[in-house]
Amino acid sequence: MGSTNRKALIYDPYWDSLGGGEKYMATIAKVLADSNFAVDIYWPTNISQSIIDRFGIDLTSCHFVSKYSTHEYDLVFWNSDGSLPISLAKKTFINLQYPHHGVSGHNLKNIIKSKFYTFLANSKFTKSVIDLEYWVESRVLYPPIRTNDFKIGPKFKQIIYVGRFSNLAQIKGHEILIQSFKNIYKQIPEWKLILAGNTNIGTTDGSFAKLKSLAADLPVEFVINPDLADLKKLYSRASIFWSASGYGIDQRLHPEKVEHFGMTVVEAMSAGCVPMIVKLGGHPEIVTHGEDGFLWDEPSVLEKQTLELIFDTQKMSYLSKLAQNKASVFDEDKFKVKLLELI
Repeated sequence: MGSTNRKALIYDPYWDSLGGGEKYMATIAKVLADSNFAVDIYWPTNISQSIIDRFGIDLTSCHFVSKYSTHEYDLVFWNSDGSLPISLAKKTFINLQYPHHGVSGHNLKNIIKSKFYTFLANSKFTKSVIDLEYWVESRVLYPPIRTNDFKIGPKFKQIIYVGRFSNLAQIKGHEILIQSFKNIYKQIPEWKLILAGNTNIGTTDGSFAKLKSLAADLPVEFVINPDLADLKKLYSRASIFWSASGYGIDQRLHPEKVEHFGMTVVEAMSAGCVPMIVKLGGHPEIVTHGEDGFLWDEPSVLEKQTLELIFDTQKMSYLSKLAQNKASVFDEDKFKVKLLELI
């Protein structure tokens, strides 16, 4: 693309959380900036250094603005909280990282607005919910994973889960993982469970203390607010990735409480961790059961699968390579190509 004066606005009300949705939006901003757009990010302070530290994405060429007028922009990417804006940009993308439902998505005002916008979903699972809610045909744009950032290192006898220490949105299921590890650790005494994640939003002292109490006298390590360098090291050393996110939830009634995609699953797979993840939400779009990881629906199944894999080192090594290969399906380069096709 040649040099132009095209302008783009990135709107995200959740930059203070720096979660998966913010990585998604930061990558969009980076792709646009690298494609000769002048990119504004709506946020009252310049948090480019925090974004570099957390995601390794350099947005120093973008401008952080506290005011905007959509008619000034060629493109607007709007990370929605469920509501739809009034945008006068030449083209507006409504990004839905969350399977919003029951938010009057197809009232008359939203029906009119939706005719002028393109809707993006982060998974087929999210798409299945929002298409019904807003009466639209959204496009699936899987989250961008910088798979080359994560390398296989010397593997240790470690099981890891990475996810917020909060049930503010999805039910993350840390307590399920701790209990399952408790049930099997005497059979694998040299192994440990590592729980890593942020505590900045939705985590109370009481809820975190409860997790620590459940893990008392167990080889369980808590890693709080890891940065990108920490995550790279953790993934490179771990052999297995667990997730119980959404376990016990009826996803037909509460799609918001299960994992809508699973970015940390793909990151871990990129580093050769074998995923063992609950069969809900977007997880089945990542893992093909028995081929590049495992899906489970009861903790007893998770425990059985884990023990079988640990005691079959040849299978562990084989699946580690297949998991790494599968992760490449969600590589950031594929995201960039599809994004540029959309705009």
